[in-house]
Amino acid sequence: MDRSKPNLQWQGGSSHPVTAGEITVTPHSQALIFRWAHGGFVWNRPVAVVVERPGQTQRIPIFDLTRIVQWSLLATSAACWIGFMLLWRQRTKDIQVKGE
Repeated sequence: MDRSKPNLQWQGGSSHPVTAGEITVTPHSQALIFRWAHGGFVWNRPVAVVVERPGQTQRIPIFDLTRIVQWSLLATSAACWIGFMLLWRQRTKDIQVKGE
């Protein structure tokens, strides 16, 4: 890999299966990997669990409520910041107009 250029990857993967009796469970995840010359960043998230029973395989998706709440908080914070900046900008314009 050329370390002088940033590298961005989105990959899916699975972990080691766990077997209990006749049931085998395999967790699946996705990862966003960003590498640069002196470090990197990895963000993982669970996607699903595959449950294998004799004669049956079932994929159970994982509903990640924490991720949904985090993105909602980020969007709300960004919207509030933009709103406050617009109000502040309008207020400074009003003060300049009154001062003239």
